[in-house]
Amino acid sequence: MNDNVLKQIRTLSQQYTYSSIQMHEAVARKAGLPGTDHKYLGFFIQKGPMTAGELSGLTGLTTGAVTGLIDRFEKKKLVKRVFASDDRRKVIIVPDTEKIMALLEPLYRDYRTQSEQLLATFSSEEIKTIETYFSKAIGIMNEITGNLNHKA
Repeated sequence: MNDNVLKQIRTLSQQYTYSSIQMHEAVARKAGLPGTDHKYLGFFIQKGPMTAGELSGLTGLTTGAVTGLIDRFEKKKLVKRVFASDDRRKVIIVPDTEKIMALLEPLYRDYRTQSEQLLATFSSEEIKTIETYFSKAIGIMNEITGNLNHKA
């Protein structure tokens, strides 16, 4: 691959990342949450109830940071702590999925609509290329994240 093309793609990727961070910060402010806290709600939407330890494993956050995150979500009544029925020492974090969706869906509506309209302008072959790129890029990021988390 030509060095100029590679540089151009890297620059676009960085701009996409920076724009994503800015958009998510704006969404968080509108949702009344600090930083990118709302992105962690996505793990609850995908996975459902889980322990704080499981959330820590998914997010890469320390257990202390996860405790603070859960406290903030609980204060907004987006999740609740429930003792496990089989072991009262174990606490399950149960999301209120309806409340989470009611909070976040309106804030993402325009983005979702416009990005769907944008995707509709691509051919099936182009969509497959985009899908392949994202799938492989996610794999690379997961591998790098795992390596960074396991290095001393």
